[in-house]
Amino acid sequence: MSVDMSHFKPLDPGRINTLDPVELQYWCQELHCTEAQLNDAISKVGDHVTAVREQLSSRR
Repeated sequence: MSVDMSHFKPLDPGRINTLDPVELQYWCQELHCTEAQLNDAISKVGDHVTAVREQLSSRR
């Protein structure tokens, strides 16, 4: 079931909160990746959105 994420905004838009499943879903949609890809990128570069975005784009 898909959740409407149009009104969701993370509390800290510069970091990904890996403990919040709704926020993980938001970032997966925002960064166009799967949750596994997101978690892999976070494990490599940390939870800063800029670093995760760069990590994900370098894999493409």
